[in-house]
Amino acid sequence: MFWDVKLVKPLPNYCIYVEIENQQKGVFDLKPYLDKGVFKELQNIHYFNQVGILFGAVTWPHEQDIAPETLLAEMVLVDADVIP
Repeated sequence: MFWDVKLVKPLPNYCIYVEIENQQKGVFDLKPYLDKGVFKELQNIHYFNQVGILFGAVTWPHEQDIAPETLLAEMVLVDADVIP
C-alpha cells in the first residue's frame, strides 16, 4: 500500500528515519511514547536500535509497532540527503 514503510533506520535521541512507499521521507520521534506501556522497553537503546519492518509497519522484536496512521501524522518530513 502507499503508506507501507520501505526503509527504517534508528537515529540518535530515540528517533527513527523512515521512507514510505508513497515517496515521503521523515523522522519520527518516539520520546513521547517511551514511558507508555509496551513502549517502555524501547528505553533500552540496544533494543531500540533493533527496529525493523514487518508487513510494511515499523516494528521491534517483542511486537511493539507504530500504527501507519500515527507515523504519517506525526513524522516530520525531511530531505533524505540530510540523514546520515
